[in-house]
Amino acid sequence: MLKVFDEGRLFAETYGEGPVRVVWLHGWARRGEDFAACARALVDEGVASISFDLPGFGSSPLPREVGGATVYAETLLGSLREVAREPVVLVGHSFGGAVAVTLAAREPALVRHLILTGTPRLSHSMTKNSAPLAYRTLRWARRRGLVSEARLERARQRYGSFDYRRAHGALREILVASVNEDYEASMRALSTPLTMIWGANDRDAPLDVARRSLEVVSVPVTWRTLEGVGHLTPSEAPHALVDAVREALTR
Repeated sequence: MLKVFDEGRLFAETYGEGPVRVVWLHGWARRGEDFAACARALVDEGVASISFDLPGFGSSPLPREVGGATVYAETLLGSLREVAREPVVLVGHSFGGAVAVTLAAREPALVRHLILTGTPRLSHSMTKNSAPLAYRTLRWARRRGLVSEARLERARQRYGSFDYRRAHGALREILVASVNEDYEASMRALSTPLTMIWGANDRDAPLDVARRSLEVVSVPVTWRTLEGVGHLTPSEAPHALVDAVREALTR
């Protein structure tokens, strides 16, 4: 059932009856429906959960402020407090994982266990994302009025990532802020147990970068690699997420 939060700023799909025990946060340009198979499997076991449409995606309108995971976490916090009558298992995929890390670091009392999958740039200092020289030169020239905005946009379409090319207006600004945001402090601040589930074939959030992020974590970590699985774990391997949630709920 679709539910409205925060006077229409957030929408979420609820599954099952009783207190919410699991909260799902989807990836960039996705929607809460990604976790439907996971949530329905848990309903059969008496576990209620909620899957938010993050601001700007699905049914939720754009956030009022441009920013990355920190802004999204702030936007979600009131609604999370509303549904989390007891500490929840917080599951984040891709960009939703960055939001989940930020929430868990800021409000550990709300989260009993954190599950991440396909979350890129968990530690900003461990990755490099330098734009090509040709594109940086065009940006420099645009700032000085030497090239047109149309020419710069053609360069963005050529050199930008798939998500960047598809994003427009405020969403593009939000994406840039998210990519440039440093999550290492939040990773270091985590005090809740952590499970990391990664597709071996994930090209958007490479396996080696995710593993290196463990160097900054001081909490107990359960690691699982999913052979033959790419970036879209919620649809490619929902059973793996369901199994991880089951285990988290028994700890």
